[in-house]
Amino acid sequence: MSEEGRRPTHRRGARGLTLSSARSPARARQSEGAVTEYLAFRLGSDAFAAPVSMIREILKPPPITFVPRASRHILGIVSVRGLVVTVLDLRRMMRLVEAPVGPRSRILLVATEQETLGLLVDEVHEVHRLPESEVERASAVLGSDVSDAVSGIAHPLDGREKVLVLLDLKVLLS
Repeated sequence: MSEEGRRPTHRRGARGLTLSSARSPARARQSEGAVTEYLAFRLGSDAFAAPVSMIREILKPPPITFVPRASRHILGIVSVRGLVVTVLDLRRMMRLVEAPVGPRSRILLVATEQETLGLLVDEVHEVHRLPESEVERASAVLGSDVSDAVSGIAHPLDGREKVLVLLDLKVLLS
């Protein structure tokens, strides 16, 4: 069988899910342009991703303190090792149906130029290494008021998501 005809096999080791094949997907991608790492997560039934470089930490949601008269997309504040962090509901920001915080919900701590913010997501999945050639740039085709926050669409080869909506956190949080 030729090298291109081999499919990677998944195996679960002590350190989680790994890929093994005769030809490493990471090596094959090196020739496809610059590679960016994205953290994949779920909001409802949709898969989204954000650049790992912007995410400082992933937390289980601690008790969130409600803030009266705050903007609709602000859930409240939490204390993270003495730092007060504003928590935003990413579902509300993306105009998706709201849902309660569940056992798999997580808060992504994102460092902006002004402050550290928390983004509530339904579930965190995995990190994808995506070369530029696998990313379709977003355009006006999306046609909504959140389309500026979408930097592209990707079809990762190495994960459970078929399509990832790539978010530009700088635009989303500005």
